[in-house]
Amino acid sequence: MNIKDYIYDIPNFPKPGIVFKDITPICNNGEAFKYVTKELAKFAKESGATHIVSPESRGFIFGCPVSTELGIGFVPVRKPGKLPREVITEEYELEYGKNTMCMHADALKKGDKVVVIDDLLATGGTLKAAINLAERLGAEVVGVACVIELLGLGGKEVIKNYNYKCLVEDTEEL
Repeated sequence: MNIKDYIYDIPNFPKPGIVFKDITPICNNGEAFKYVTKELAKFAKESGATHIVSPESRGFIFGCPVSTELGIGFVPVRKPGKLPREVITEEYELEYGKNTMCMHADALKKGDKVVVIDDLLATGGTLKAAINLAERLGAEVVGVACVIELLGLGGKEVIKNYNYKCLVEDTEEL
């Protein structure tokens, strides 16, 4: 299946000069969504994951069904003020600004094996923030996976020390 057929480019969103990668057509097609879920789940299983960690919100779309498929834990990484218990935080750079991500302080422990799943790898800031949060809690990050990698933005360099899986490479610039 060619997943790229289910990714739409939206120019100048969320601001001028950005080409947004709309993954909702994947979700709107049962076979495409099933294919993506199975491919990511296969990678997570081969990596030995005991938990899936995904940043909000588009990472949740793919991380949750993978954790369900494998019968393993799911850990959300969210923006400040969105998690109800004690959290740890990580500030990071993204393609067009700065952000902070949070994880429950008790979400992972030493011995947990994590695959971080998100929809897109661009500069690597979001994925690296999720990796850092997991590692600070003692978990081992055994893999990083995304649906789309935007080539030429340096993201792969940021996560080069991790087992990595990407379903679609895109050479279009932001």
